[in-house]
Amino acid sequence: MSAWLLRRVRVPGVDAPRDLLVAGGRIRSIGVAKHDLLGLDDLESVDLEGRFAGPGLWDQHVHVGQWALRSARLDVSPAGSAAEVVELVRAHLAANPQEPGTVVVGQGFRDGLWPEAPTPVLLELGGPAVALVSGDVHTVWSNAAALALMGLPPEDWWLREQPAFDLNVRLSEVPEATMDAWVLSAAERAAQRGVVGITDFEFDDAPSAWARRFAAGFRGLRVRANVYPPHLEAAVVAGIRTGEPFGDSDGLLTGGRFKLFTDGSLNTRTAWCDDAYPGLTGPEAAGIPTYEPSALVAVARSGLERGLVPTIHAIGDRATSVALDAFEALGMPADAGERGSIQHAQLVRDADLGRFAALGVIASVQPEHAMDDRDVADHYWAGRTGRAYPFRALLDAGAELELGSDAPVAPLDPWIAIAAAVTRSRDGRDPWHPEQRIPVDAALRASQGGVAALAEGGPADLVITDEDPRTCDPESLRDMPVHATMVAGTWTFRG
Repeated sequence: MSAWLLRRVRVPGVDAPRDLLVAGGRIRSIGVAKHDLLGLDDLESVDLEGRFAGPGLWDQHVHVGQWALRSARLDVSPAGSAAEVVELVRAHLAANPQEPGTVVVGQGFRDGLWPEAPTPVLLELGGPAVALVSGDVHTVWSNAAALALMGLPPEDWWLREQPAFDLNVRLSEVPEATMDAWVLSAAERAAQRGVVGITDFEFDDAPSAWARRFAAGFRGLRVRANVYPPHLEAAVVAGIRTGEPFGDSDGLLTGGRFKLFTDGSLNTRTAWCDDAYPGLTGPEAAGIPTYEPSALVAVARSGLERGLVPTIHAIGDRATSVALDAFEALGMPADAGERGSIQHAQLVRDADLGRFAALGVIASVQPEHAMDDRDVADHYWAGRTGRAYPFRALLDAGAELELGSDAPVAPLDPWIAIAAAVTRSRDGRDPWHPEQRIPVDAALRASQGGVAALAEGGPADLVITDEDPRTCDPESLRDMPVHATMVAGTWTFRG
């Protein structure tokens, strides 16, 4: 492992450029004296010419296999209607004849505001098998040929929630070597955006997949690999515990949390809310709960007792409240070293804002979702969007925030999440509920994996930028120019 003298680098809180010494995977000194260099025979020097150094960035919610697959799938996200989706598929098939026995997989449609409802016959395009995954990954729309190839009945043409997840896992099956190559390519692209770590929520046994990649020599990211209930017993046997390193990874691979669901999603109208969705009636009119509250607690406890701290998906306000109730029932101390978290928290009751801090529950949020969903939220959560994606309200109530992308739902790029949290705007539109914007320092802190600032003795996980993100025009944060990225003292990207 090489030692590096980073010359003329600016660090937060210091006006003049300083030299920064990295050795043994850690920051040895900030402001280097001659005696700091003793014994470093492999020292290399690089002049950073006054660029800015900060803690490397994390994406705290990634489905890395799905993100890697996204570029291999037909992008149907531009479609504004079911008919436009069909035309995109038709054009793709005309340019790319389908091989027999295969399914053309598309991804990215959002049907919440379509002028017409999809039907089973719209995707019947004369023989080719087609399956389309929604932008939020909670729905799969298939034609008869695809269903036949997958051994499913015709009535499964439109699947939501767990049946959709299960089918998507099957549609995502590729040889391990192919998937690993795609994932490592995605990791290289992430490093180009200053990413030093991800929390992987991949459905199909992320811990085993990452153990294989690290054993093969991968060292490009820190990874926290989450565990789902179907893989709980295997994870226990493998010795995986939240926050503890495992595998042949030089400490870069650690056990993540125990991932549970309470509800679905806004775009699929399955997020569990206090109020019914406009135009819906019946038992699922206000969304679909995944567990009864007592069952949620029981499953969460089964993971906690085995050393896996829960993280609970909750989007609707009722789901978020039930998830907080579950953490209260578990009795985890608010100052625990490894704390539980709620993923998404997209609609929150005012009375629940303070409970995050009181219970020590982290709010793990994806700010770009607010930009993607603002119109559908205005329609389906009309009159309640003042407490939708309530980042500033959570921060003011004392909650700790983590930022992520939920890639492939949004791009794996923390600068996009930071920009959305700071500006609440995109594409030249007026800010959406600007009162929920958060300061750039808070957004950066929520994207640094728990590292508040560069410090002597701390890990040498760095991002070097051409501009100071704390003082630049907030509108330029999305395209922040990254010059270099370092993980544990090793360059993973140099521009």
